[in-house]
Amino acid sequence: MYRRTVPATLTAALAAVLVAAAPAASADPPAPPGKAEAAEHLAGLAVAAEGSMTGYSRQKFPHWITISGTCNTRETALKRDGENVQTDDQCAAISGTWTSPYDGGRWTQASDLDIDHMVPLAQAWRSGADQWTTERRRQFANDLSSSQLWTVTDNVNQAKGDKDPAQWKPPLTSFYCTYARSWIDVKHRYGLTVDPAEKGALTELLQTC
Repeated sequence: MYRRTVPATLTAALAAVLVAAAPAASADPPAPPGKAEAAEHLAGLAVAAEGSMTGYSRQKFPHWITISGTCNTRETALKRDGENVQTDDQCAAISGTWTSPYDGGRWTQASDLDIDHMVPLAQAWRSGADQWTTERRRQFANDLSSSQLWTVTDNVNQAKGDKDPAQWKPPLTSFYCTYARSWIDVKHRYGLTVDPAEKGALTELLQTC
């Protein structure tokens, strides 16, 4: 049987074209606006003292919801933010490599990672989300279209808790700029308030950009 062979140089060229045509993998949430726009948005946020925690529970922000097939929000974010992520038939990540932008930690087990809400749920509650509908809170808690959800080292996320930038900042100073821009973007998108100390901290963090 006659078998047609393809020259190695052509094979390599075709492979290069295919690689170039393949979409680049995303390893972060959608980028927030740049420094100038972030500063404008920060100036436009209503300044008010934080409200109380009366009536708050995480169950009032339904998450993680199904995004596609058997994949929920957490699993979708893990696939988006990792390298060479492999999943089982239930969409759970069984291998991959993740780099936490907050502290630079690199992890190969999904159990070492949290999906952090840039603006924490309790913080949002005290900033106006207590007046939202459940559907609005569901959208906020599962928002993959903005810079609200980040894959980070679990104990670093636990140290952050529900603190704002006046109370907690990422260990990596090189992430300060992105952190401030992302925080401002989420508060701007959802019409949440900032307290005076929070606004001052965000203003300082923007100076690192």
